[in-house]
Amino acid sequence: MHLIFQEFHSKANMEGAFSSYSCFPLSSSVCTLSAPKKSSSTFFPPLASIPDARISHRTAGPPGSRKKTSDNLIAEISPHRAASAVRLLRIEQGGAFADLLNEKGRSSAENEMGYVERTLGFRTRDLDDRDMRLVTEIVGGTVRWRRYLDHLIMSLCSEEKMFRDMEPLLLQVLRIGFYEIIKLGMPPYAVVDENVKLAKRALRPGAGNLVNGILRKLVSLKETDSLPLPKVAGDDRAQARALAIIHSHPVWMVRRWMKFWGIKESVRLMNWNNCDPCFGLRVNTAKGYTRNDLVNRLKSLKVPHELSTFLEDFVRLQTGMQTVIQAGLLKEGICSVQDESAGLVVSVVDPQPGDTIVDCCAAPGGKTLFMASRLRSQGMVLAIDVNKGRLRILKEASRSHNVNDVVTTTNADLRLYADKHNLKFDKVLLDAPCSGLGVLSKRADLRWNRRLEDLEQLKNMQDELFNAASMLVKPGGVLVYSTCSIDPEENEERVSAFLLRHPEFVVQPVHGYVPPDFVTEKGYYFSNPVKHHIDGSFAARLVKSSRYSS
Repeated sequence: MHLIFQEFHSKANMEGAFSSYSCFPLSSSVCTLSAPKKSSSTFFPPLASIPDARISHRTAGPPGSRKKTSDNLIAEISPHRAASAVRLLRIEQGGAFADLLNEKGRSSAENEMGYVERTLGFRTRDLDDRDMRLVTEIVGGTVRWRRYLDHLIMSLCSEEKMFRDMEPLLLQVLRIGFYEIIKLGMPPYAVVDENVKLAKRALRPGAGNLVNGILRKLVSLKETDSLPLPKVAGDDRAQARALAIIHSHPVWMVRRWMKFWGIKESVRLMNWNNCDPCFGLRVNTAKGYTRNDLVNRLKSLKVPHELSTFLEDFVRLQTGMQTVIQAGLLKEGICSVQDESAGLVVSVVDPQPGDTIVDCCAAPGGKTLFMASRLRSQGMVLAIDVNKGRLRILKEASRSHNVNDVVTTTNADLRLYADKHNLKFDKVLLDAPCSGLGVLSKRADLRWNRRLEDLEQLKNMQDELFNAASMLVKPGGVLVYSTCSIDPEENEERVSAFLLRHPEFVVQPVHGYVPPDFVTEKGYYFSNPVKHHIDGSFAARLVKSSRYSS
């Protein structure tokens, strides 16, 4: 589903594509997805019985655990399925990020097959461009639909224990097969045949027999429109459990959204999260490029695009990000990947030539670069972050984007920095570490890596950072608090709590800074993914009274 890793990874919005929370690490139009048309012409031999024996716990070894056998080429194994299975193992067992693995595209095909050989013990033919697109599609979709797929797989096993004890690689092969049949509408016979071959060669003949039986049973149920899905009925808890399976989200998220917005809006949000993501490109005006220049390059590359209706420096892509990356548009600094929701947060800050600005949790710096470009070489952006490596990336990017003359980086814990330095700035942006619940369409794996307990830890951190950021604002200056979350407790409630602690600040409504459709009743900026078709984000613009001198 085209989960392309972006040029920059931000605090979980597609200013970068994934949520690594650069400040402080944690412990731990709605589209409808129609089912493929049913076919009555598919032929299979009689269904084999699914083995009842316990599935072995043997797992594929980590990269490098098997002897390299470069001459061990298994031509009949589908390369995109082998590569997808290995990627999925790396995501689930190794903690890799789905979008990070998808970033490199065609240039990583050789490395990809190296991982296959080291993990599975054999090579397939080399991955071509079509294979790489399929790997991206299957990995992203399988991660996104994991709960839904696992429910079906468990339902078709002879007993729940068989599913619970299933070895990781076998489970990935089944998930791939289920996703290809149900969501991609691939020819069922080919899917069964190819995934059986993969299971037999990567594991053992018995594993192939199990895959054969389960997948053919799935095909039979799909063709009779009798997939075993739960009914949305009962009390709120029961309805949330059913919806969580059908729409493949954690139960706690579904219950939370039902509490805030009701079932109808929650379903619309989950449908959005399960759609192919849309990406934004911001032209780099600091290097003299215009949006027309970017549009002309996209036309020459035959990349479909549309102009942003919210921001004049942005265009939107539904497909073609791999082409943009491979053509070098990002590397050359012509543009950067940034969602319009992140651009609108910068609009709330409203950088003006001559301003002194602090980006408190800056790395890897999408908003930093955009603010710097708005200064037109007059003023300064101080980028603070605890992650030294990501700050280094930001510094390099500032040179590539020709804004290094106004960008200064500082490696520090914001809380310690603000307490130690008596510096005051015109504008302070705190793009706070958050749950990232506004960017789940782009972060396929994020929904499974978040827990309800994380929100409490995050809220405490957000309050501490909010307090620290306020110390850097000069009298009469502006403090902008933003997140890429749609959760009220991370947004409006954090601002309300801050204002109780800091009466020297008042809310300045964002009217005039962003289009009216993004302004809430309380004067905050909020982008609704379902309504605005961009990532979900929030920002509050606060002004410090000029009566306070410290």
